[in-house]
Amino acid sequence: MKKVVKFGGSSLADSSQFKKVRSIIEQDPERAFVVVSAPGKRHSQDHKITDLLLMSHQLSSHDLNFEEVFELIESRYTEICSDLDLSIDINPILSEVKENISKGASRDYVASRGEYINGLLLADYLGIDFIDASEIIRFNDNGVFDDDKSEELISEKLKDVERAVIPGFYGANRHGQIITFSRGGSDVTGSIVANGVEASIYENWTDVSGFLMADPKIQEDAKPMGLVTYKELRELSYMGAPVLHEEAIFPVRKKGISIQIKNTNEPEAPGTMIVHDDFDQIKQGSITGISGKKGFTVISVEKTLMNVEKGFIRKLISIFEANDISIEHIPSSIDSISIIVADSEIKDKEKKIVEEIKIYCNPDTVNVYPGMALLTVVGRGMVKTKGTSAKIFTALYEAGVNVRMITQGSSELNIIIGIETRDFEKAVRAIYGAFK
Repeated sequence: MKKVVKFGGSSLADSSQFKKVRSIIEQDPERAFVVVSAPGKRHSQDHKITDLLLMSHQLSSHDLNFEEVFELIESRYTEICSDLDLSIDINPILSEVKENISKGASRDYVASRGEYINGLLLADYLGIDFIDASEIIRFNDNGVFDDDKSEELISEKLKDVERAVIPGFYGANRHGQIITFSRGGSDVTGSIVANGVEASIYENWTDVSGFLMADPKIQEDAKPMGLVTYKELRELSYMGAPVLHEEAIFPVRKKGISIQIKNTNEPEAPGTMIVHDDFDQIKQGSITGISGKKGFTVISVEKTLMNVEKGFIRKLISIFEANDISIEHIPSSIDSISIIVADSEIKDKEKKIVEEIKIYCNPDTVNVYPGMALLTVVGRGMVKTKGTSAKIFTALYEAGVNVRMITQGSSELNIIIGIETRDFEKAVRAIYGAFK
């Protein structure tokens, strides 16, 4: 069985990182298809190649000189080629990209060239085939990823290929126009390729040794998650947990292909294994992880006998829809309902929303509570385990955290807790301490 391995920007930032990548690939002959990102930062004051390319595009689109910025790109790639003594001639490749930028190439084309060039260099360094992502990752004419066509192209193009490097982050429509995923989309490319070749596993190599149970900026000694299911990952990443692009699980999920998060700089570390939702190794009473986000506003609506008024909730929700505001959560009781929205969504629309609720829904009261954070505690070990909620809320009580909202789905996989923003870090540490 063949493996698909993806290396992020930090894993391919310079020649020394390229050497680490080659060592990792050569250690396992099953690592057949290598998906690459553009070079990332070498140090905190450095620039990502994709950012430099986008800056070049922006300057050129305003008829401004982008020579100085593009020279930084050229020097990064020529340095890698020189250090690794590559046979590829990088100069005409860079010249073509530069010329296309000056002639008004699309933003997506320009943004994708970091992965494209890095793929060419790594393929040369490894001595294996290069497959352009534009040949196997298909988008429709509306710029939407075409799952079925991509799977067909990957299966056909790679069936007789032993080993190859494939640039991540982009594909093309049927006319050959380059289209990119959102930033971090190389994770998605790796997952798509893994699905198309029916890989035994999808290894995602980055600069961290897997997921941690909590944000290390808040909980310094946070333990790694050894195992997490697709559903748990979705819940955690939705609420802000970093490392993997949240859409990367969808392509592999339907075929049950596991994803392993590994550290290029610590290849012996076990990392985190992301497995199918039916995986049956569960530690009862445990949690998998804690994540959350700040910056929410609660709009609380109260109305006596609201529950018997047909269409009340529909009318309320339609106000937010008409104002193009996404709703995060809707906790409710018999005579009240709260709409939780991101501050970035409601912005300067708050007064307008309140007024429309009063007119359209005729409530008894409408109150707005800003400065809220949402915290999610996720774990398949919580399912049908008595006392888990008590343990969470006892920890919050003892830490002096005021709970403003609680929601739990019927699956019991996660509990979402609304707290004041000022209590966010304190709450994370309290819950982690109760389950570590």
